[in-house]
Amino acid sequence: MGFISLLLVGFLAGLVARLLVPGRVRLGWFATLSVGVAGSLVGGFLGKLLEGKLEFSMAGIFGSVVGAVLILLTYQTATARSTTA
Repeated sequence: MGFISLLLVGFLAGLVARLLVPGRVRLGWFATLSVGVAGSLVGGFLGKLLEGKLEFSMAGIFGSVVGAVLILLTYQTATARSTTA
């Protein structure tokens, strides 16, 4: 996968993940791109883990979206403000 296609798939995966994750996600375009590219790594790792291999690789669009959703949910959980006083 070329570098430009990695960026395009990453940005697309980040956008789709932002649509799928409930609540307002305040990220700029660069953060969206970063979440998508990182999601591709996470999705590729999980895909290889299901095959019984322990290695990192890039995932396709589906794996990238799954990884990006997991990253966004983790981000929201980590940055959530406590509503109890």
